[in-house]
Amino acid sequence: MNRFVYADNAGTTKLSAAALAAMMPYLTEDYGNPSSVYGIGRKAKRALETARETVAAAIGAQPEELFFTSSATEANNWALRSAARALSEKGRHIISSAIEHPAVLHTLEDLEKTGFSVTYLPVDELGRVSPDRLKAALRDDTILISIMAANNEIGTILPTDEIGKIAKEAGIYFHTDAVQAAGHIPVDVETMHIDLLSLSAHKFGGPRGAGALYMRKGLRLPALITGGGQEKGRRAGTENVAAICGMSAALLESVNRMEAEARRVSVLRDRLIEGLCQIPFSRLTGDPANRLPGSASFVFECVEGEAMILSLDNAGICASSGSACSSGSLEPSHVLMAIGLPHEIAHGSVRLTLGPDNTDADVDYILETLPRIVERLRAMSPLWEEKLHGAAK
Repeated sequence: MNRFVYADNAGTTKLSAAALAAMMPYLTEDYGNPSSVYGIGRKAKRALETARETVAAAIGAQPEELFFTSSATEANNWALRSAARALSEKGRHIISSAIEHPAVLHTLEDLEKTGFSVTYLPVDELGRVSPDRLKAALRDDTILISIMAANNEIGTILPTDEIGKIAKEAGIYFHTDAVQAAGHIPVDVETMHIDLLSLSAHKFGGPRGAGALYMRKGLRLPALITGGGQEKGRRAGTENVAAICGMSAALLESVNRMEAEARRVSVLRDRLIEGLCQIPFSRLTGDPANRLPGSASFVFECVEGEAMILSLDNAGICASSGSACSSGSLEPSHVLMAIGLPHEIAHGSVRLTLGPDNTDADVDYILETLPRIVERLRAMSPLWEEKLHGAAK
């Protein structure tokens, strides 16, 4: 019988025991609406505000600067659309990068249709944004910079500190999609000069359906979702108290063990990288040094990524090809294209992302299984024969 190895933690994580325990009271006994005045409603309200304090503290923010959302996608939309709307009289130019998550890219594309101009900074072959290119892209009408803290597909950590300094010196608001960073690497909105930050609970052991937007005090962006007066009138809709409490508990646990867990999982990641890079005509994608602790992503020539993912699944290994949010797309990853890979190589991608439950035995099993899968799939590919003949010449 095959082992079961979950290696898609960048796609979603297992709900932690701490998160589940924190959620249960608000799913069973204290299920009141936090906007109500009776006892179980007041309990829910207190839990909501305690969670706000915990999540805010985890990113160096104040509780009044944190607003709960249904997801990081909603938080990204709120940050970008509302900032553009609020600042449009000052200018209509936004700077982002070519490797952002679709939640950012598609929102920016919508804004372009309404008269905003967006500069998409290129990245180098390791997925890095150049601070010098960012400075050169600044214009008198630039109102917002939105660049992710770490990439979800290739694991490269971007220079958020430097970007924040540039934005602050230029007097421009800085938004970062910190979905892959929060809970895994240090994030501090003050030292990094971040004005807007999006995060998602299910990337660090919390439940799906909960996220948050940090909004620096004094930056009063209009609501994206209107209705009741929840979240101080900034985001309508009854708060998902149970999910928010789960997010708070999971983030606190992740931050408290971050340093030790990063060391542990980095050792597993590096062993995985060393072993899989022994496969002929394979390469690691992303920055080999400055990358997320659990992230290992590869391309294998003359193999289709989808075929590898299905074969891995048959062997009991959960992995992904690029972003889990767009795994149904037949187009090659925009991130892999942005780092300069040709279409035919970009199609052969595999992302393996390790988390708290992964062990040495899991890595052993992947190293035993994936090379055999690549060999078998290549044996069926006419492109592989051509590759071998070309290499022999």
